Amino acid sequence: MRYILPLVVLTLATGCGGGAPPAVPTERPTRHEDLVALFGDWRAFQRPTMVAGVPDYSAAAMTAQHEGLAAYLRRLAAFDTTGWSVAQQVDYHILRAELNGFDFDHRVLRPWQNNPAYYVTFFPDESDQPAREGPFAWGGVELWSHPTPLSAAATLAIDSGLRRIPGLMRQARTNLTGNQKDLWVWGTRSIRSQSSDLTAFIATLTPEQSSLAASARAALAATDSLAAWLDAQAPSKTGPSGVGRDNYDWYLTNVQLLPYTWKDEVTLMQRELARAYAYLALEEVRNRGRPTQALVGSQAEHERRFNRAVSDYMAFLRSRQLVATNPDLEARLRARIGRFSDARREFFTEVDYRDPVVMRTHGFHWFDKGAMAAGYGNPIRNGALLYNVFNARTEGLATGWEEMMMGAGLFDASPRSRELILILLAERAARAMGDLRMHANEWSIDQAAAYASQNTPRGWLALDGNLVWGEQHLYLQQPAYGVSYVIGKIEVEKIMQVRMRQLGERFDVGTFMHELVAAGQIPIALIRWQLTGELDDELRAMLGARASPPTPSPSH
Repeated sequence: MRYILPLVVLTLATGCGGGAPPAVPTERPTRHEDLVALFGDWRAFQRPTMVAGVPDYSAAAMTAQHEGLAAYLRRLAAFDTTGWSVAQQVDYHILRAELNGFDFDHRVLRPWQNNPAYYVTFFPDESDQPAREGPFAWGGVELWSHPTPLSAAATLAIDSGLRRIPGLMRQARTNLTGNQKDLWVWGTRSIRSQSSDLTAFIATLTPEQSSLAASARAALAATDSLAAWLDAQAPSKTGPSGVGRDNYDWYLTNVQLLPYTWKDEVTLMQRELARAYAYLALEEVRNRGRPTQALVGSQAEHERRFNRAVSDYMAFLRSRQLVATNPDLEARLRARIGRFSDARREFFTEVDYRDPVVMRTHGFHWFDKGAMAAGYGNPIRNGALLYNVFNARTEGLATGWEEMMMGAGLFDASPRSRELILILLAERAARAMGDLRMHANEWSIDQAAAYASQNTPRGWLALDGNLVWGEQHLYLQQPAYGVSYVIGKIEVEKIMQVRMRQLGERFDVGTFMHELVAAGQIPIALIRWQLTGELDDELRAMLGARASPPTPSPSH
């Protein structure tokens, strides 16, 4: 198959801050191995320059780095993919998406300039995604990855990350020149959260760890100092924080590789929200007279019900042959059942404490992380992709799997849990409207949170809770993340539709899931092309679009 697609080519000066740009080949590269080599060069290039051990996000450094992108765009555009398999061509577009994501970060988001939360680099808990959600500075301390008691190597790694924090906090005062009010205010809260996390970490250290404690205290003092500075600057911040509709459309097409516009996604979210409510009403009719679900009420009950939920769920997957299971996958789910809390319940606890099986289905994330740890046998797909281009696949499949498991019969013995699945869908669609409207600069974060709260059934997403605000803050930082849960679900369903048409009676859900997972955590439309082999008009228009960068939003 011959398929050479154009790239978004920017008018940029050649060269980058680290020296001369890579040479552009005089002959067109034709081998997949050449693409892998370019991928390696690109990944080395996109990391920031280090100055005195601290990543440099100054205006001069970022300008120089952005200028270096043009050479990589030309190198990728030079490829002749004649004779390449669909999977190899998919790899080409993965790299293309990352290059465009880099451009979008520099041209539109500029988180080092606009978003104080970008400078949070201390993370006690593991993300369920291939990489941490949202834009962050390089070199974060993933504390969860170092089991206690800390080894000498772990201590050194944590100490190295902590020592970067004071320099990064000082640099942030110069770099943060943006006028985006909501990003500034809520990013300041993220900086204060880092302060709390560092304080908690210091409390766990022993007298023998005095050197590590000193580094942590210095990081804490620098974090608190930055938070105070951000508070002082906040009254001067008056601008909107969204990227604007045109930039959102460009991002969907060229970075997320999704065949939708902002307007399309508004329509789809409204449709899914209405569908969730309508079918919830019908489920409630179906379950009229049945007892309500008992809430988990103690640690002993929590341990019993959550462990049984994992056992029942894994047994169901095995009996239906829906997903290949193994002890490691089961252990990953059990390791994350948490502990009982009698504090005020947030939305997902309302669901979890009624039927712990339900959120185990969304725990497909941990199956994905196991697959990523094992590797996909492909240097381009083995690790986490950049710029959150994976989220329609990862969040979409986890969200869609909830409803698929309902359809497969997982909740036949607990019919009220079918109501929970629809409540989950409604919440995802309602909060996605905040993503869309905030980035169109039609809503503030306050309006987005209010809409999500008001449109989540049963009042479970309380406006005076923490979750609704944390979700909208994430979506404001990372365009298209809020919609990824439902859009990705729709895309998975589209792939299933095509495979069912192609295979007829030979279609098998277990085989389909194996193929889907084996393709990797890559843009979902590329998985559709790889699994179906069909380059339909929708995919062709999206992958082959020759787009020009839109005019910057007035907010920039």
